[in-house]
Amino acid sequence: MKLHYEDRGDGSVILLLHGFTGSSADWLPLLPMLPEKHRYIIPDQRGHGRSLNPLDSYTHRQSALDVFELLNELDISTFKACGMSGGAMALLHMATQQPKRLESMILVSPTTHYPPEARDIMALTDPDNQPEAAWTAMRKKHAYGDDQIIQLWKQANAFKDDSDDMAFGPDDLARIQARTLIVHGDKAPLLPIDIPIAIYKNIPHSSLWIIPDGGHVPVFGDQMNFFFSTASQFFIQDRNDESPCCSENV
Repeated sequence: MKLHYEDRGDGSVILLLHGFTGSSADWLPLLPMLPEKHRYIIPDQRGHGRSLNPLDSYTHRQSALDVFELLNELDISTFKACGMSGGAMALLHMATQQPKRLESMILVSPTTHYPPEARDIMALTDPDNQPEAAWTAMRKKHAYGDDQIIQLWKQANAFKDDSDDMAFGPDDLARIQARTLIVHGDKAPLLPIDIPIAIYKNIPHSSLWIIPDGGHVPVFGDQMNFFFSTASQFFIQDRNDESPCCSENV
């Protein structure tokens, strides 16, 4: 499987994971907003951007294994990370598969499972009903043409039937050792607010930031500068400093 990645900067490693149907290109314009003197590893997850997926299926668990293989190839033992949506779901797998390697992470719009609201929206995801604007946006991100895009949309639709890939219980979350910041919008249509609250309650060393009137991945637009300022502060904070980077805002 061919996995494309960007390797930018020098210093301690911060892994950046895009959301499902996104790509590493989503992060590149945002790097100046993140802390300097870090090395940023930014992969295209399996089947996205310039990475291939020889399978018809996609799981966040497999994406986590892919990224660990990349980090092993680059001789990176420990790292920090930020993931958006599907990227945050892959990070939950990484943080439970090899807890000691992940020092700290920011999870934007993560979930432990797919609730009925999400499954209903996933069921409507079909290549045949996508507007031209969606095709145009996807063609800018994904290098292998419309077949790749169709595969991604079909995989997004298939998430509605998942009961194994995203199935984290309290005991799973309790194994996470990384200092964690969970970011969620209170108006997110896919994921009710009780999900990030449960994640916060069960991950040790975690903080929760609920963004008022925020939807899914609510860190852009008016919130973007504040989010990246907070993210930068979170990443440079010493783990032994018990004063939180941001209050546990709910």
